[in-house]
Amino acid sequence: MQKSVASPASGSNYLYQIVIIGLLFFIFGFVTWLNGTLIPFLQQACELSNQQALFVTFAFYISYFFLAIPSSFILKRTGFKNGMALGLVVMALGCLVFIPAANARAFELFLTGLFVQGMGLALLQTASNPYISIIGPIESAAQRISIMGICNKVAGILSPIILSSIVLKNASAVQEQIKAAADAAARTELLDSLAQRVISPYVVMAVVLVGLAFMIRASRLPEIDTAGTDTSSEAAQENSGRSIFSYPNLWLGVLALFLYVGAEVMSGDVIGLYGRYLGFSPDSTKFFTAFTLSTMLLGYVLSIIFIPRFISQQRYLLYSAALGIVLTIVAYLTTGKVALASIALMGLANAVMWPAIFPLAIRGLGRHTQMGSALLVMGIAGGAVVPQVYALLEKNGNPPLALLLTLLPCYLYILYYGAAGHKSK
Repeated sequence: MQKSVASPASGSNYLYQIVIIGLLFFIFGFVTWLNGTLIPFLQQACELSNQQALFVTFAFYISYFFLAIPSSFILKRTGFKNGMALGLVVMALGCLVFIPAANARAFELFLTGLFVQGMGLALLQTASNPYISIIGPIESAAQRISIMGICNKVAGILSPIILSSIVLKNASAVQEQIKAAADAAARTELLDSLAQRVISPYVVMAVVLVGLAFMIRASRLPEIDTAGTDTSSEAAQENSGRSIFSYPNLWLGVLALFLYVGAEVMSGDVIGLYGRYLGFSPDSTKFFTAFTLSTMLLGYVLSIIFIPRFISQQRYLLYSAALGIVLTIVAYLTTGKVALASIALMGLANAVMWPAIFPLAIRGLGRHTQMGSALLVMGIAGGAVVPQVYALLEKNGNPPLALLLTLLPCYLYILYYGAAGHKSK
């Protein structure tokens, strides 16, 4: 059966497409930013070190590296809509893995469930990001992706608050009970009871994800023609004989997204662990991810207002990278609430980076758009690697220096990409 291919941004379909993709970005955010709560939760329930706990982000984000390119081939077979529905089902399976993981209190099984969730998200991201970039003018792609970012970060603000209220309820008191347990059997019983708190919310999520998969499958979401994204005859002629390796703006963009996602995960998911180093209690640190996502939400709103009416997406990227550099240095030089606020405000610096880097990197790819998108989604693996770099550096007993050495190179390279890297031919 031949697939129907819709013309990008055609009439009444435009708003419909925005709403459907916005719903998917909400799902991305809800599932992704649960990691900020899972890190301290699993650290407590499975008795982990900081470095072990950060394997939560590693297992989740490394799946993008392995699944992004296969996702592009899957999408060529299934089309965008069916591929999105399949991604939601895979995510649901990952959520269900948490049931045996919690019953056995097995950290390896939790990591397996997170990896499977990441597999589903890799497929969803590979489909939805080029979709939202292409359905309107490329010059305003950052604005549309920022709208998607608002959906993503609203969900991200809600998800750790909802999950932490269930799994980290009375976290400080539970921690004291575990420490005061009279014998090993009592301690094990308390830890098993704590681990099982995660079952109900993840079962509910699995049911919701399957329901959304059926909804997407039955929707009127049309296919898009990525081969037709270079509309000028000159661009089409230039693109027709070129391999994907001849686009430096893409490959430099993959590294930019790799480092950006790493910096975003540091400010969003690792902020809780860093907050404990700064002396904040477990009952307060469980909300720190929401602080970072709130500043990211503000950043998305500002980018929608200013891009492209008052400032280009490329120049906004430059200012954002410069802000990230300043905040990293302030976080290194200060302590307490000032350091914590500096890390949370990195959300403001990070907000426009994905919306700006992605369209700059896929610009002019034409028939290579799906593969280029897959390579960029592979860059999400930065969320796996960069926190592990921080964890290794932190072992020397100087978390502020580890934070500086981890984040400063990320923002410096993104500054380069915004200034010159995206222009490479």
